[in-house]
Amino acid sequence: MPKLTEQDRALLRILQEDGRITNQELAERTGMSASVCWRRVRAMEEAGIISKYAAIPDPTAAGLNFQAIVHVSLARTSKDYVRTFMDEVRNRPEVLQCFAIAGTPDYHLLVMCEDLEAYNRFYTEFLFERSCVGQVSMHLIVNTLKSDMKLPV
Repeated sequence: MPKLTEQDRALLRILQEDGRITNQELAERTGMSASVCWRRVRAMEEAGIISKYAAIPDPTAAGLNFQAIVHVSLARTSKDYVRTFMDEVRNRPEVLQCFAIAGTPDYHLLVMCEDLEAYNRFYTEFLFERSCVGQVSMHLIVNTLKSDMKLPV
C-alpha cells in the first residue's frame, strides 16, 4: 500500500475510537461513499496497517489489580538465550507488552496479575526458573496516568 492519504488517516482515527462503527457511518463521517470507504479500509487491512480489531477491557475492572513494569537482564546475550526468552515470554498471559531495548536492562515487560500472590507465582515459577534470565527488578504501578494504544495518525 502506498503512503497513507489524509482519507486513510481519517479512517484510522475514527476506527481507533470505535472499531465497531458501521461502514455506512464511517463513510458519512469521512465524506466518502460507502464503497470507497470499504475499499480503503480493506486495503489497509490487507497491507497490515490495520492488524486487528479488539475490545480493550479496563484492567482493574477485569480483576488485574497488580500491575508492574519488570526489567529483565539476560544472563548472556547469546542467540540461544535471546530466542529462548523471547519464545517463552510471548506465551505468558501475564506479560501484556515486552520491549527489547538498547542498553541495560535488556527487556522491559508490562505485567498484569490478579494480585501480589499471582505475581510471585509468575516471578518464582517463570522468571526465576529461566536459566537465560540474569537479573530482574520490578516497579509497581501505583497509578496509570495514560494508557492508550491509539496511534497519532
